[in-house]
Amino acid sequence: MAESKNIHSQLIPKIATGFCSGMAQTCNICGAVSGAIMAISLFSGRNDPDEKVDTNYTMVQKFIDMFENEFSTTNCRQLIGCDLRTAQGQKKFKEDNLIKACKVYTKKATQIAMSIIEKRV
Repeated sequence: MAESKNIHSQLIPKIATGFCSGMAQTCNICGAVSGAIMAISLFSGRNDPDEKVDTNYTMVQKFIDMFENEFSTTNCRQLIGCDLRTAQGQKKFKEDNLIKACKVYTKKATQIAMSIIEKRV
């Protein structure tokens, strides 16, 4: 998303690394959701701790509502149906080719976030 707005930084993939697999394989909030929130915040977040957060919070809440409307949850374990911290979960992820599902969630999260950003920028 950043590149679509001509923002380039070697730090972007680095700071997003721990978001994968529902936050470092803990199967909590989906990494695509976390990344989308980070992108929305890049465009609407505050630069100073004293600035208001209302616009950003509204945009992030809208994103979460839209994602949940599409998939019923933002939780990784519920989205993919396995626990990535376990050998059994890792096996299921590979055997069932669940990376395809993750790509669907990532694509949709990107589309939703971009639509929200475009309306505000």
